Amino acid sequence: MDAALEIGLIAPRIPPNTGNVARLCAATCSILHLIGPVPFSLRERAVRRAGLDYWPEVTLRRWESWEEFRPAAEGCRLFFFETGPYPAYTEPLYRRGDILLFGQETRGLPPRLLTAYRDNLFTIPIPNPKVRSLNLANAVSIVLYEALRQIAERERKIPGSMEGSDAG
Repeated sequence: MDAALEIGLIAPRIPPNTGNVARLCAATCSILHLIGPVPFSLRERAVRRAGLDYWPEVTLRRWESWEEFRPAAEGCRLFFFETGPYPAYTEPLYRRGDILLFGQETRGLPPRLLTAYRDNLFTIPIPNPKVRSLNLANAVSIVLYEALRQIAERERKIPGSMEGSDAG
């Protein structure tokens, strides 16, 4: 099954979050990019446990830095997710091949990316002003499943598409 979407974690710091996102990527056939620096090993028990036995199902690509990753994403649409006064994650019209990027759990996206990609920044609204942010793995889940929903909905409406029809 081809990957509809790709997920990028930029400098993740909490091993179980990375493991949970890896498991999510395995479940959705999404490619996972780990964009460094990543200060822990994927062999750490917390990472392995969160990913369970699904690690063989993860299409994983590792990059030492944003500068190393960026040329590999040439031609792809990049969407960045951050807390703050940005449009909601439901605003973009996602399509196959998009890369959904999330920043570090404790600091979010680097300021240089916030500046460089300000037109591609989105947020998950949090109604309670006393809550600063969501858990990284939860945020990835919310956005990824919205993007997959949109893609599936559009593909069902394509004339001649077998998916979603009574044929077969």
